[in-house]
Amino acid sequence: MNIGLFTETYYPEINGVANSVFILKKELEALGHTVYVFTTTTPGAPEYEYNVFRVPSLPFILITERRIGMFYLPKLAGIIKKLNLDIIHTHTEFSLGIFGRIMAKELKIPMIHTYHTIYEDYTHYLTHFKALDARAKAFVRIFTKVCCNTVARVIVPTEKVKELLQKYSVYREISVIPTGVDLKKFNPALYKQEDIDKIKTEYGILKEDKVILYIGRVSREKNIVETINAMEYYMKDGKPVKFLIVGSGPEMDELKDRVSELDLQQKIIFAGSKPWDTIGLYYQVGDVFVSASQSETQGLTYIEAMAAGIPAVAKEDRCLDGILFDGINGYKFTDQEGLIESLDKVLFTDTETPYGENARELMQKFSTETFGKSVEDVYEDVLGNERYSEQTGISEAKKINYLKMPF
Repeated sequence: MNIGLFTETYYPEINGVANSVFILKKELEALGHTVYVFTTTTPGAPEYEYNVFRVPSLPFILITERRIGMFYLPKLAGIIKKLNLDIIHTHTEFSLGIFGRIMAKELKIPMIHTYHTIYEDYTHYLTHFKALDARAKAFVRIFTKVCCNTVARVIVPTEKVKELLQKYSVYREISVIPTGVDLKKFNPALYKQEDIDKIKTEYGILKEDKVILYIGRVSREKNIVETINAMEYYMKDGKPVKFLIVGSGPEMDELKDRVSELDLQQKIIFAGSKPWDTIGLYYQVGDVFVSASQSETQGLTYIEAMAAGIPAVAKEDRCLDGILFDGINGYKFTDQEGLIESLDKVLFTDTETPYGENARELMQKFSTETFGKSVEDVYEDVLGNERYSEQTGISEAKKINYLKMPF
């Protein structure tokens, strides 16, 4: 097959969507397909990339570390028409996604869409008042429904997201395919202790310190403040513990101010963003991975951490189904007391349980090979069914029943 992937974000950007599309291209090529990526220009991108086309872009005004590209470039459209694409797979609902839709219609080929982001969790970037936020969330639900109901097939990473889309009245067939993780990249055997110790020394982490680790975007929807507030109580009795936050984002200054209020500047460390190629090493610095986010579609950082042999303590969420098992590879919590108790079990009171070994073993099912093959199966199913050629294929009766569903 000749496959076109359209995405607003791609390597070397560090986020779940960029990583997912990067891995998908690699795995589909390994299966013998020709894969083209259409994405935005981004600082630090390699000078030459095989079958990657970048359109001019600017930082997104609301989320400055994200970029948004042009909706349609006639010159690039002319190139695409000569590639003999069999299928288009979009990974964004915005400019590059619209470009992909236009091309699918002009080429008369089916289009698949992966719904990566629960946009209801991000409307606070647009509004600052509850009344406006409610309207923004309602618009997001309608927008998402329209986007997903006008493609041949929808792919989501978890059952949590599938059920959400069904509540939105999405009636298209939805395939649940977890994004794969390059398990080899996170193998602890790849990293030298001296390199791990060097990072610890750089951030004032002592040999006896236990490291609570967060890696990811530093933003409101990640709810890092809940973990920081818990540290006020968890660290007050002099436990040899440090909280290392790796990443950047719009809430950085606000969280640093909160840490200063709690007088925990020596205990809670902001390391900033790190190159994607070094993230595997930073996971090895941690003794436990923590997250209070409930905005995840899949929770790739949880999987990466556990693939690195680091147990996880995470706030209860449907995206953790089949990933995090209490008392085996970490714990789920619902409140501050549960968070503190879970951290204590993993770090100090239940050290006989092989949390890390269990975590690595359980994450083997998230291989990139499985991910690529599952997406290939969806492509073949869609291409083998003529009813999808014009993004149709649902009975009118079923469509009416779904559209009657309340938001």
